[in-house]
Amino acid sequence: MSELPRYSFGAHLRDHWLSCLLAVAACGALVVLLPAMGVSLHGCLLAAGVVAACFAGAGLWNYLRTARYWREMAELASFAECARELPDLVDEPLFLAGRVSHGALEAVAQAASREALALTQDKRDYSDYIELWIHEVKTPLAAAKLVLSGQHGPEAATLKAELERVESQVDQALYAARSSSLSNDYAIRETLLLEVAREAVKRNVHFLVGHQVEVAFDIPEAMTVLADRPWLVFCLQQVTVNAAKYGARHVTFAAEEEAAGTPRGRTMLTVVDDGCGIPAADVPRVFDRGFTGQVGRAHGSATGMGLYLVRVLCERMGLGVALVSEEGVGTTVSFSFPRDRRRLEVRS
Repeated sequence: MSELPRYSFGAHLRDHWLSCLLAVAACGALVVLLPAMGVSLHGCLLAAGVVAACFAGAGLWNYLRTARYWREMAELASFAECARELPDLVDEPLFLAGRVSHGALEAVAQAASREALALTQDKRDYSDYIELWIHEVKTPLAAAKLVLSGQHGPEAATLKAELERVESQVDQALYAARSSSLSNDYAIRETLLLEVAREAVKRNVHFLVGHQVEVAFDIPEAMTVLADRPWLVFCLQQVTVNAAKYGARHVTFAAEEEAAGTPRGRTMLTVVDDGCGIPAADVPRVFDRGFTGQVGRAHGSATGMGLYLVRVLCERMGLGVALVSEEGVGTTVSFSFPRDRRRLEVRS
């Protein structure tokens, strides 16, 4: 947004330069014409002074009655988030130009409100459609998995892995459709971290086996974290599948407590892989919506939504998430689980 001009007295005079010029011309005409009519010099100067004072008073009064409105309008206009409420925040002025401007602003604000409501409704309808579609598509997926469960061999294994990929993408679509309203769809509970990690791997076990990925867990069985279990499983799924897609042969889940017994205490979960790694230039943007990077474009199957949704879900749960990577060496994704949820509740 460009910077609005400041409504100062000097700016007001420059905007009314023609009126000022006419006032000076009128005073000059009095000084020239009145002596020809027999008026003394003293009388001419007095008359010119009275006229000048009238012009000055009228100009000052016009400035004072308009300056407050325009200054208040400029100040509030700098807050884009209150654009639709702007007419309600400023009293309607008494001068004509201000009333016309205020009326036009009200009309624009009403149109913007209608458009915003329509967009919100369209987005809600689209999200409802996606959720309904996902609900319907999960039924044939479950049936296909049931049929394949009794079959063995390389072709069956390949089909099972592909079904897991489809199911993972369906889940991703569901979370993407709900991304604007996820704050009302979670429950923070104490959860066994090892169970969540194993579940994330189990949901993609055929895909991981097909890519010859070995998974190791270094998480104490009794270790718990505060998180929403389905969301956390989804996040770990995305990270694990990414590792397999990009050449990892080993994926390790490790967890440890940091600053235990203090207000800053937290549980750190790291997911380490030995895949192809991410170029240094792409690392700062891996959590951006739709960003695929050099590696994703090279593989041709990246959507740029997986890690974005991981970041969104972690933010909603009050968790920290970070990624470090070295090209040709591997990638480490870290999840931070605060132990003191009261700090998060105050912050939110």
